[in-house]
This record gives sequence, structure tokens and C-alpha cells, in this order.
Amino acid sequence: MIQLLPLQLAQAPIFYRWLQDPEVIRYSLSVFQDLTTLPQVEQWLAATLQDPRSLTLGIYLADTGALIGYTGLSGISARNQSGEYFILLGEKRYWGRGLGTEVTRQVLARGFQELGLQRIMLTVSEPNQGALKAYLRAGFQLEGRLRQACYRQHAFHDKLVLAVLRSEWPALHAARGGLQA
Repeated sequence: MIQLLPLQLAQAPIFYRWLQDPEVIRYSLSVFQDLTTLPQVEQWLAATLQDPRSLTLGIYLADTGALIGYTGLSGISARNQSGEYFILLGEKRYWGRGLGTEVTRQVLARGFQELGLQRIMLTVSEPNQGALKAYLRAGFQLEGRLRQACYRQHAFHDKLVLAVLRSEWPALHAARGGLQA
């Protein structure tokens, strides 16, 4: 149903449209709250695509090739063999269909199998229960809580820290029937 493929700078107008919707960016990167013009979005996307410590991919519908979001790993540390997972599903009509879980699993597979990472972590805003459920289904485990670490909609809320380790991945992968002998 989905494919993870490279993004292009020419797709900045799509990001700009997503970032204009407060519901789409409610729990996303703080920088998204400040990107209010297309040139700002173009500058952010160009820097993101050139970051050598990131794996940044578009989430595309396999049947139409439409871009519906972006995902990947940021802050990749070769020394620590770790990275931080991120996802933004910009097209709201695809929310609640299990795509977040599938995308997350695919990025974990790339991180562990292709990049040789030991640990992949993320933070999620506690009120973002849909994302939290997707991350737990994909195999992340709760490691901790950052109290009142995020300010959105005139209130502070906690961020949860989750991670999955390479040693846990084969069992998770096999449980889904995806491990090849």
C-alpha cells in the first residue's frame, strides 16, 4: 500500500500545505510551528535533505505515487549506532488506517538491517495516543517521561521516550511472520 522513497525539493509546496493545518502539526517538530511561508519551508526541506546524519524518506501510496507524509531517522550517530525515529502523515484522510505502524516497521527494518543501528528511539507527546499506539504495535518500549517538555495549545504536556533495540528486532520481526530462514 505504501512505499518509502526519496523526497525532492520540488515537493516543498506539499509540505507547506500540510504545515498550514494546525491539526497535522499539533504534535510535530517545534520548528513546524514557525514555518509560515513557502520559502521558509523550502529552506527547511533543503537543509533536511542535505543532512548527512539523517535518513529522510517520503511516504508514497504505491498505487498512485502520491506523497502523503515523510519519515526516517535523524541524529544518526555512527559511534553510538543510534538514531531518532520521526514520522509525519500529512494527508489526514490516511490517519487511523494502520499506515503509521507499517511505516514505523519499515523504517526500523532499514535502521537495523541497512544502517546497522543498535538503538532507535523517539519521543511522543503524551496526548498523541494514536501515534503512541502505533509505536507500541511496531515494537517500541516505554523508557521514560519528560515532564512538561512540550508546549502546545496553551498548555504544557509530557513527552514519552520510547526505544527499540537491535536485539529485540528479530523477535518482533518473527512474531509478524517476516523473518526469513
